[in-house]
Amino acid sequence: MKWTKLSLVAALAVSSAVAGGDIAPVEPVVEAPVVEAAACNSNTTINSKAVLYSFTTDGYGDLDWYKGDSSALGAAVTLDVAHKITDNVTANVTAVGFTNLTNSYDKPDVWGQFEGQETGAFLNIANITAAYGDTTFVLGRQLLDTPMIQSFDWLLAPGSFEAYTVVNKSISNLTLVGSYIAEYRMNGSGTDFAALDGDNWTVGASYSDTFDASVWYYNVDAALYTQVYADLGYDFGSFKVAGQYVDTDWDLTDSSTAYGVKAETALAGFDLTAAYVKVDDNPAGFVDWDGLYTSMWMTPTSISVGDNFMVSAATEFSGIAVSVAYGDFEYENIGTEGGSEFDLVLGYGFTDCISLDAAYTITDYGTGDDEQVMELIATYKF
Repeated sequence: MKWTKLSLVAALAVSSAVAGGDIAPVEPVVEAPVVEAAACNSNTTINSKAVLYSFTTDGYGDLDWYKGDSSALGAAVTLDVAHKITDNVTANVTAVGFTNLTNSYDKPDVWGQFEGQETGAFLNIANITAAYGDTTFVLGRQLLDTPMIQSFDWLLAPGSFEAYTVVNKSISNLTLVGSYIAEYRMNGSGTDFAALDGDNWTVGASYSDTFDASVWYYNVDAALYTQVYADLGYDFGSFKVAGQYVDTDWDLTDSSTAYGVKAETALAGFDLTAAYVKVDDNPAGFVDWDGLYTSMWMTPTSISVGDNFMVSAATEFSGIAVSVAYGDFEYENIGTEGGSEFDLVLGYGFTDCISLDAAYTITDYGTGDDEQVMELIATYKF
């Protein structure tokens, strides 16, 4: 896995330099701190955490695991602060400070450093949120969580956007969303936000009642495409089914069409999922991460062309959350026979404030060579 910075257009088009995680597409999100500050200022709430993140891979040249030349250890402190200015206006700030403690790659200046530099700090969120009746405005740096523009929550801090968002819920069970995006900090790319060329915006409508459905339109001038996304899902009680469709109209190449189906059920204490996604003609456009059903910890399905399959099972055993998944991906766009990914993700909470997570992945991005990665994440909330 390469942590080198992509150009902004390349990052917007395929976001293939970094991957991972499991994020459900919903509506724009502003993280809300939950730990109340001192009683003398009950209008301010604070939520903080410290993270140690270890990343080890055999994917750098011919290096073997744990030989002291293919791993990195980073630390970060995240401070979320929300201050209630009035009953309906809140200022939100998320500050992130980080440092790379060890780096055993032989080229640490271009490979393997979290956020691409040894030490740094930045404001990942800095916005004003104002609610008036059924309408909420979010103005400034924020997280977005739509199907094909998502704040990718991986490594030390999620990707973030300088954006202006409005959310309306005047109609029962219907949420209307519009976002105009001015700047973007790609997940893992460092401390700076990049100004985007042209007009970059999305509008969407989500319905949830007897069935779930959403429709989105994206205009991404910075990567030269427009896009239509639609999905539909129904809960039958014992199992759930869903379908999705994505059409990307690229300015400089042929359009891309993607469609997928997903089925979920619970059996003998296991949450089971099976999904299929077909991507035709060209990769689909997305920003930071995509919401295609077969995307996995390391592989966004949007970068593939062809048939893609994924199965997963999740359960809890003796307080340990366990998830196992396998995906098979086609890469007709690069002329290979295809790739695959295996994920084993574990999580354990020692207390309400201390947790340890581990992710072991084996990934073939269509080159025929497997890359093994072990990630360990220790988190302390305070």
